[in-house]
Amino acid sequence: MEFSTQITASSHQIKTSALAVGVFADGILTAVADVIDKASNGAIKSVLKSEFQAKAGSQLVLRNLDGVAAARVILVGLGKKDAYNSKTHANAELAFANYCVQARLTEAVSTLAAIDCPNSTLRQRAQAAAIAAGQASYRYDATLGKPDETTRSALKKLSINVERSHAAEAQLGLNNGRAIAAGMNLTRLLGDLPANVCTPTYLGDTAKKLAREFKTLKAQVLDRKQIETLKMGSFLSVARGSDEPPAFIVLRYTPPAAPAKATAKSAKAKAEKAPIVLVGKGITFDAGGISLKPAAKMDEMKYDMCGAATVLGALRAVAEIQPDREIIGLIPSCENLPSGRANKPGDVVTSMSGQTIEILNTDAEGRLILCDALTYAERFKPAVVIDIATLTGACIVALGHVNTGLFTSDDELADNLLQAGRQANDTAWRLPLEEAYQEQLRSSFADIANIGGPAAGSVTAACFLSRFTGKYRWAHLDIAGTAWRSGSDKGASGRPVPLLVQYLLNQA
Repeated sequence: MEFSTQITASSHQIKTSALAVGVFADGILTAVADVIDKASNGAIKSVLKSEFQAKAGSQLVLRNLDGVAAARVILVGLGKKDAYNSKTHANAELAFANYCVQARLTEAVSTLAAIDCPNSTLRQRAQAAAIAAGQASYRYDATLGKPDETTRSALKKLSINVERSHAAEAQLGLNNGRAIAAGMNLTRLLGDLPANVCTPTYLGDTAKKLAREFKTLKAQVLDRKQIETLKMGSFLSVARGSDEPPAFIVLRYTPPAAPAKATAKSAKAKAEKAPIVLVGKGITFDAGGISLKPAAKMDEMKYDMCGAATVLGALRAVAEIQPDREIIGLIPSCENLPSGRANKPGDVVTSMSGQTIEILNTDAEGRLILCDALTYAERFKPAVVIDIATLTGACIVALGHVNTGLFTSDDELADNLLQAGRQANDTAWRLPLEEAYQEQLRSSFADIANIGGPAAGSVTAACFLSRFTGKYRWAHLDIAGTAWRSGSDKGASGRPVPLLVQYLLNQA
């Protein structure tokens, strides 16, 4: 899809199939809405009085208005003016993009990004507009026998109307948003694919494909023998239960023009040169192992690799945007199935770090593969390591499907991630990571148990991971509640790709 800025003398002169115009509740018009209203002899004020309340995210289509060049004016409700914020704007852009896709329009113009709102720049709003268009255009048909062509998006071009002096800033936002949307849609596709298609091998092939597409990416996929050589005993113990071979994926982004070597030898200078590492949980299907899950909704356990999909999506976006910072993605990937070779409750395994783990529940397998990846990350001497995982149902109980769970003992890192989430409208909420919770992971037969009981399940899972991160700054994102939707609208969400890419851009 093409994204561009639209520069015109007046919004009523814009020729387009659909023009998005924002209106606030209580009859308050935005500047563009006021221009359109005057050009059309009060058409907007008339419908506001009679039928349109301008609730946030609502819309009304006005066709062939006198004095207006656009074939359709799409009134998009912005809610009350004093409550308008970047999230409301993003939802308004998504409502408009959804209409354009459903109406099978090939091009459209939005004026929404030009509306000021608190704690948001024009670049961020332009980025949100492009992300919304990408979200609305996504359709899953990879495994349909006869894909319905009428459901595919026809939208080829989206422009945003801004003043000439702001065009360059807006275009930067559009370019970033396009890359983030493409990364999100890759993440969504990988999540939505069935587990018999999206296997660990498939994820590895996807990484290799990205490396062929983008010269700034380099992919390496380690097989079982190579993983054994690394002594990743915890990871391999999970993989042992499946006939599907495991894969350990390393996807490395290097800026196209490396910055000049810093002469300063301060800790800060070294940190700014060190890579940022993203670690994604890649369980391509999670039946729970011997601790078998209930049958209801077990099909959704194909989404247990959404952490891995997020890393691939984020690296795809990074490769297109090309920030000036080295970024490395690590993905341990396998299936978690019951078999004669599978982990048993009570087994003790040895991790790559040398720490032994008593497996009290085989369905707490994500942490068993992540811990070895977190140890592997040490070799890069990273500035920061962030792991992303659909780790615990307890996080859904705590936060529902609105916020991603954030765990870290690093206040500055937490603030940076939370800020990035707010900027990208992909929010997280910080949960505790206190030493007192570590007591629940005591084991009489190993250095650590893999579960800490039902109380504070998401916290003790993060505490488990923290045991393997002592040599670098680290944060854990639990995306169990935000990576996909259930019900009639079932599908991967693409989160938290926007949060992560925004964080990486801020750091670069």
